[in-house]
Amino acid sequence: MTSLKEILDGLEPLGDGPGWRGTIPDGWLQGRTGYGGLSAAIALHCAMQSDTDLPPLRSAQVSFIGPLAGPILVTAHRLRRGKNAAFIQADIESEAGLGLRCTFVFMRAIESELDYAVTSVPDFAQPQPGEKTFKGNPHVAFTQNFEFLDRRDGPDLQPAEWLRWTRLNEREGLDPIVELMAVGDCLPPAALRLIGRNVPMSSLTWILNVLGPTPSTEDGWWLLRSNADYARAGSSSQLMGIWNSRGEMVAEQMQSVAVFA
Repeated sequence: MTSLKEILDGLEPLGDGPGWRGTIPDGWLQGRTGYGGLSAAIALHCAMQSDTDLPPLRSAQVSFIGPLAGPILVTAHRLRRGKNAAFIQADIESEAGLGLRCTFVFMRAIESELDYAVTSVPDFAQPQPGEKTFKGNPHVAFTQNFEFLDRRDGPDLQPAEWLRWTRLNEREGLDPIVELMAVGDCLPPAALRLIGRNVPMSSLTWILNVLGPTPSTEDGWWLLRSNADYARAGSSSQLMGIWNSRGEMVAEQMQSVAVFA
């Protein structure tokens, strides 16, 4: 199994511009395309290499345009850079054409009279040493790169709500924000809870807003939550969150998902 770090280290810069050639291995596929969190993590890594002295990542806007597998070409360029923020676009292409387009917003902390946060942590304790976890469906290749502990049922869960503790098998040497991007898409679409069986689904867009400059957690564990509040006419919208081991919310997310059922 090829680790995320090995995939990133294997990216070869192009000699004539801000681009890289690489590969999405079969062990990171989700059906016929690369796992979305991997593709976004590759795009973020390259965006961070494309400019100098970038402030922390504040927001990522990801469009899943088409399948990505095998050899890939990654390009990144600055859209705008001002006093406080930098906007960088990163695209990934494969043999099938453009598969992913991301706009990353990097922004420094600025003085503000506002200091406000209202978040609550789901009631789901972090996995303890020796507690039984799982690798996911062996027929979904990318899941074998992670370790999971799920909660799909309980008196406080909504009908389309899903909780999952997640961590990468191999995390050594990764930038923390790239690791978070790779982990953030690890939950199946929450609308599956409403159907009660596996059906074809496809994420269309993904927005991730980072709450704070440098997310961190203990032993690599991140708590993911997804809740679909709309599923109709083949389209589902879900709100998502990521917490660390200390119960601090580190990112808010939203996805649009196509449901073929």
